[in-house]
Amino acid sequence: MKKFIILIAFSVIFATVSCGGDSEKTAFIETEYGSIKIKLYNETPLHRDNFVKLINDGFFKDLLFHRVIKGFMIQGGDPDSKNAAPEVALGRGDLDYTIPAEINPKFFHRRGVLAAARQGDQVNPEKRSSACQFYILQGKVFRSGELDTLEIAMQENRKMLMLQTRVKAIEPELKKLDTEKKQDELMAKINALKEEVSAEADKLPPIKFSKEQRIAYTTVGGFPSLDNNYTIFGEITEGMNVVDKIADQPTDQRDRPVKDIRFTIKLAK
Repeated sequence: MKKFIILIAFSVIFATVSCGGDSEKTAFIETEYGSIKIKLYNETPLHRDNFVKLINDGFFKDLLFHRVIKGFMIQGGDPDSKNAAPEVALGRGDLDYTIPAEINPKFFHRRGVLAAARQGDQVNPEKRSSACQFYILQGKVFRSGELDTLEIAMQENRKMLMLQTRVKAIEPELKKLDTEKKQDELMAKINALKEEVSAEADKLPPIKFSKEQRIAYTTVGGFPSLDNNYTIFGEITEGMNVVDKIADQPTDQRDRPVKDIRFTIKLAK
């Protein structure tokens, strides 16, 4: 996705579209393969209210599911997809604001959740969400041993991200050492950072999937490596068979369906 502009008046936008009350909002994603019923969480009010506003504005009308990966997810909401020619690369279109992350540990990436797409951590360390692009998780079923291995991998990935942040903080100093060909000093600095990050990471609580997560991932399925990285703001209550049908469609090398799959989202009356 492109680099988004964050509006200073972001809070003003949502002040005008607050849903109010405690009742959960329900919407329907209409496709040629059937209807997908979604429930929007009250625990993620910024994402809920933004989604409702876009629906009311008619934004989600005749857009495409532009990225489909079987066993993973289906993604839509790119405004550029509405009139996109066949085979054109999609996924960079967005609106001129982002949404603050509302990552809630209560919600995890089990099959059927609705979540917001976003830019990567390198340019978006706050994990702010796209204003309009979303994905529905299809996922896959994991074995218990696979989850054990994944826990270890996720801990190593956390350590790597911590190291990248430290390296970026002193990048000018490292570049200067490299330019001056002080390789020994450069490597010593990097190795010291690695040891420092490793020591700090070892003090953090280990990454462990909860009992609830393990049950879900080994039965209905999901995609656990996404947990705590993207805002989940709803779930599918009916129509996962429709998601599966969409995920089964042939795609090109960019994961765009060969045949356009259009959708329109409407609020339940």
